[in-house]
Amino acid sequence: KSPHSLTHSLPLLQDECHNYIKVLVPRNDDLVFICGTNGFNPMCRYYRLDNLEFDGEEISGLARCPFDAKQTNVALFADGKLYSATVADFLASDAVIYRSMGDGSALRTIKYDSKWLKEPHFLHAVDYGNYVYFFYREIAAEHNNLGKAVYSRVARICKNDVGGSQRVLEKHWTSFVKARLNCSVPGESFFYFDVLQSITDIININGVPSVVGVFTTQMNRELKVRVAKRQPRNLNDLEKICKEEWDKIPPEMPGCCAGHGQAESYKTSIEFPDETLLFIKSHPLMDASVPNIGDEPWFTKTRVRYRLTALAVDNAAGPHGNYTVLFIGSEAGVVLKVLAKTSPLSLNDSILLEEIDLFNRAKCLSNSEDDRHILSLHVDRDTHSVYVAFSSCVVRMPLSRCERHTNCHKSCIASRDPYCGWMPHGACERILPGVLSGYEQDVEFGNTVQLGDCHGELLPFIPTHLFLALSRYHTPLVCTTNQ
Repeated sequence: KSPHSLTHSLPLLQDECHNYIKVLVPRNDDLVFICGTNGFNPMCRYYRLDNLEFDGEEISGLARCPFDAKQTNVALFADGKLYSATVADFLASDAVIYRSMGDGSALRTIKYDSKWLKEPHFLHAVDYGNYVYFFYREIAAEHNNLGKAVYSRVARICKNDVGGSQRVLEKHWTSFVKARLNCSVPGESFFYFDVLQSITDIININGVPSVVGVFTTQMNRELKVRVAKRQPRNLNDLEKICKEEWDKIPPEMPGCCAGHGQAESYKTSIEFPDETLLFIKSHPLMDASVPNIGDEPWFTKTRVRYRLTALAVDNAAGPHGNYTVLFIGSEAGVVLKVLAKTSPLSLNDSILLEEIDLFNRAKCLSNSEDDRHILSLHVDRDTHSVYVAFSSCVVRMPLSRCERHTNCHKSCIASRDPYCGWMPHGACERILPGVLSGYEQDVEFGNTVQLGDCHGELLPFIPTHLFLALSRYHTPLVCTTNQ
């Protein structure tokens, strides 16, 4: 049916029939690919980046964009092809990881097979090396004897995958493997943080490519949150742990890319033996999980009033660019600023630098508690800012607020904020990157033994740097600024 007849034939709220943009990814330096729900009839277009004019023809958004704005999805272009993870039907029963566009035939996950995907909540996709990784959480099929449980996953596919033979896995992935992300605290009995909420792109931490994620406990447990780090080398170990506990593995090692590793003798995935393809079809889940790096999380917060929902990382904080600062968003509109312990040799744990309530009802044009939910964050070092996205507004917050320490020497040093330093003229100010002298700073220890106490309190934070109040269904923006 057309979107108009669909709107009238099903018990939908009128708001649900708007065109919600769910895919917005650059194709190249000239074009951006945009898809919207289009009243439960998803459609996609190319637009030129220089003038945002429509370019080419409108194409179907099926398997590229969800039908409903509430359904999750991710998408990216890699080697000229679109990789998307979403649902391919109105009822959201057909979850799919799909490759389309570019040369070659389209590929997808097996339809209606809970061993491959079971009610996934897609969070992020990353192009890295020969692979595309998908991060998501889903109902754990291996946990069905104890009721429904949510596990965090990483799935990997080879970019040179062209599907299986006409007998097995034709037009389906032959390299799809997935593993549980194990975020836990060791002890006599492991305490698991099973629900992935947000994860970064691959970034360098101490010179090592890594991803950083926010994990929480299951919804029916005491709310605790944890920030953990993983490295792609652990994710690439998927091909080393391609095994099931009681099954014999084909010699071609499921999950390997054709022409590489143990599949080096095969030019394309079509040439894989039926035995290997049948094993892949029946056994996409790895027996071993992907561990976090180190024995401890970077940051753990318990007995919190809210769930953490989003994450952005500055991995080159401070004048030397050698510190990592996390900006963690929550469902309550609060941002946590955390100095991360990135080296196992460090004598200090990660510390909470600030807890900032950013949501402004008046300027975000909303009185709803649901609108306090932080959807995403983005660090922009060029403007020394972190952009915080709510459903009704975008807020720009400075990475540092050194001026809140006013003329208090002790407070400035004790803050351990890598962006701030005590200046000779008696003020706590932001240190520009690359300025290596002419100030006092002690990020490692915050030693204030020789410093006297200060009078007065820290200045409150008034987030007036930039508010973009977004109209829900129209394009105009209302912008106000005090700077």
